[in-house]
Amino acid sequence: MLDRLQALADRYEKLSELLCDPDVASDASRLREYSKEQSDLEEAYQAYLEYRKVIEGIESAKSLLNEKLDEEMRELAKMELEELEPRKAELEERIRVLLLPKDPNDDKNVIMEIRGAAGGDEAALFAGDLYRMYTRYSELQGWRVELMDASYNDLGGFKEVIFMISGKGAYSKLKFESGAHRVQRVPVTESGGRIHTSTATVAVLPEVEDVDVEIHEKDIRIDTFCSSGAGGQSVNTTKSAIRVTHIPTGIVAQCQDEKSQHKNKEKALKVLRARIYDKMMEEEMAKYAGERKSKVGTGDRSERIRTYNFPQNRVTDHRIGLTIHRLESVLNGDLDEIIQALTLVAQTEGLQQGETG
Repeated sequence: MLDRLQALADRYEKLSELLCDPDVASDASRLREYSKEQSDLEEAYQAYLEYRKVIEGIESAKSLLNEKLDEEMRELAKMELEELEPRKAELEERIRVLLLPKDPNDDKNVIMEIRGAAGGDEAALFAGDLYRMYTRYSELQGWRVELMDASYNDLGGFKEVIFMISGKGAYSKLKFESGAHRVQRVPVTESGGRIHTSTATVAVLPEVEDVDVEIHEKDIRIDTFCSSGAGGQSVNTTKSAIRVTHIPTGIVAQCQDEKSQHKNKEKALKVLRARIYDKMMEEEMAKYAGERKSKVGTGDRSERIRTYNFPQNRVTDHRIGLTIHRLESVLNGDLDEIIQALTLVAQTEGLQQGETG
């Protein structure tokens, strides 16, 4: 670990030199590349500096204890050791996590897709609840939310909603949200007061650039159609909505949120590129890991990653066995506790794999 830390520190300090080089300062591409690399190393570098300082403090205190000192000085050295030893252990644990291989998509913006699944109108209303939850969470994080496409039901819920979230670390925090989400409550459409179970599926895709997925004009078919809004209301009567089909894969994306055909095409291509990239990654993983379930599953009532139970004011994440009894605050975007717990489990599993690998 110390060798890796030293190599990381050497690289960080080399980057500091390069960023002061006039040739680099005048080259926007290299300046951006080196600045990002140094920014990625910053947290681990600062942890390394503190760790080195703690080690030096421990060695100094131990050295003092070996000398012939009066009782007061020995007590001071012992107290310093008692403070520094636990801090050393904390830093070692933190550094192990920081040295884990980083998901290359963690810093990317995300495209989220939410669809009402089992449960008809109630599932569509729940999809709307999830959309508002992620929108509110994004606002609390200082991220920007941009609607890409939406298909409404007559009650104002979403059959499907696709939106982009832009902000630092968006994918790193939201990537665990992919899967089937289940709600248990009395629907507004239920006159008998019975609790129903419905589901909505969530897919979280990293935004990808042209360099990640190149789409050739000859490989796509573009269709235009008139946009429609909630409850079938017309957004406009011109054919501004765009549907893009990637012929080699059969993957389709569409956008009708903007009045401009050009802007709708731009957004639809972003969604298409993200879906193609996701398909490529799934195929790549299948080569090494064999068959695996798709991100969102079937949406069946029995398949879920999380349950939102209204009568019990309870949210349960079934992957890690976490239960929180404050449903309203979670649906208002207070997702930090859940996301931090999921991140910690993923990091722990990463450390265990590193130890056994």
